[in-house]
Amino acid sequence: MASNKVALITGCGKKRVGYHIAEALAKRGYSIVVHYHSSEEDARDTAAYFERSYSVETLVFQADLADEAAVTRMVTASYERFGQVDLLVNAAAIWKRKKLEETTAADVREHFDTNTLGTFLPTQQIGLRMTKQPNGGLIVMIGDWAEARPYLDYAAYFPSKGAVSTLTRVMAVELGTRNPKVRVNAILPGPVMLPDDMPNSEKEEVIAATLVKREGTPQHVAMAVLSFLDNDFITGACLPVDGGRTIYAAD
Repeated sequence: MASNKVALITGCGKKRVGYHIAEALAKRGYSIVVHYHSSEEDARDTAAYFERSYSVETLVFQADLADEAAVTRMVTASYERFGQVDLLVNAAAIWKRKKLEETTAADVREHFDTNTLGTFLPTQQIGLRMTKQPNGGLIVMIGDWAEARPYLDYAAYFPSKGAVSTLTRVMAVELGTRNPKVRVNAILPGPVMLPDDMPNSEKEEVIAATLVKREGTPQHVAMAVLSFLDNDFITGACLPVDGGRTIYAAD
């Protein structure tokens, strides 16, 4: 069994939000399971960087998170390597822009498979194992602040992300009643990683729509994960990390 704690972060191979969460945990000495779907080279580079920079152990694993058997293989390999998983962060996601008139059933299924089922299966499998661990564990979902005020052209994406908040509460109850030391929370990020190709005028509109009048960073999401680790009296919570966008409607 690993002498230090272990975190599995889905979708953390590429330098997106999951990567920065994984790095924050590596800085704390966590062994890291680096999950990827198709970006093998990025994932292996990420693992090598964590090992070199923070002297932590890593395991790189490919899995389609909507494939139950693939998730089982990933979870089994993680426990065989480390003996435990103390933290699961469900950071893998897709978001594809398409007008409602052009959205198909296949688009909806793709988003629900990746964002909803791909969150459910790791949570179910690792969560049930956590209930058998004396120290329990923490699971953190990544949702989206705009489930409260969705914007145009993401009719397939937002329902799949909105389900994550409900799933958070369901799993907090299911797992917490089996072992009170298992907690499940969610982070609902706002503008923390705007696309590089977004026009400056649109970026300015997004920033103006926050109360703090600035863009966030993936590190703000990572800090929220760490706060859930440090405060063991929070479970079933969905925390917006959005600069106030959930509660503020700009003129």
